[in-house]
Amino acid sequence: MTRFVPRPDMNSEEVRSLSAFLEEMPLAELLRWNWEHFGARAAIGTSFQGAGLVILHQAVQLGLPIPSFTLDTGLLFPETLRLKKQIEGQLGIHIESLHPELTVEQQAAEMGPALWRRRPDSCCTVRKVMPLQKKLAQLDVWITGLRRQHSDVRSATQVLERYKFDVLQDGIIYKLNPLATWTRDRVRAYLKEHQLPYNPLKDQGYVSIGCQPCTRPINEGESDRAGRWTGFDKSECGIHTFLGDNI
Repeated sequence: MTRFVPRPDMNSEEVRSLSAFLEEMPLAELLRWNWEHFGARAAIGTSFQGAGLVILHQAVQLGLPIPSFTLDTGLLFPETLRLKKQIEGQLGIHIESLHPELTVEQQAAEMGPALWRRRPDSCCTVRKVMPLQKKLAQLDVWITGLRRQHSDVRSATQVLERYKFDVLQDGIIYKLNPLATWTRDRVRAYLKEHQLPYNPLKDQGYVSIGCQPCTRPINEGESDRAGRWTGFDKSECGIHTFLGDNI
């Protein structure tokens, strides 16, 4: 494993080779590898979807004090906020909440009311992307719960991805997607086996749960992300796209 050490000067082929190597690792080994090489310069970003809960739980089980954070847009479901407290209590961890500079009320005063109904991309940028950018400026690795099964857009997700991020000294940030290959059923089975709480909205047909005004239950046969931004040609909030293409 020692030859599989991430370096800022890796070329694209080396990154792909390292990602393929990591994809064969069990989740526990992958998280240990991450801690060995990055320590607290890597952090788990979670919106309390099932995959993120799996990663948080596994890190705690392994005794790895990997920092974690979430984006609190001011528009989350009450159920999501209650779940955050449950997870923190059950796992004995603190999950940092990242807030936008503008409150919902300040945003309405400056950009008009209910911006999410008129310009959802702008709303996501203010309430999600900008706070995330500030956090990532402190990190080398962003650990996510992205899964290939989520949507067509995410079907090419690699376990390890590398992006240009000019605010960092070396201009590179890694994204680690430990559960890229996991299915929805596998995530559910893990949550059940370890008796982890989940968002009760899941029982009402919500699968991918974001901000309250922009999320609906999905219908049978729809992709996991179909319940987001109904009526718009949009399936991503921007936090997983603002960095551009994987290099």
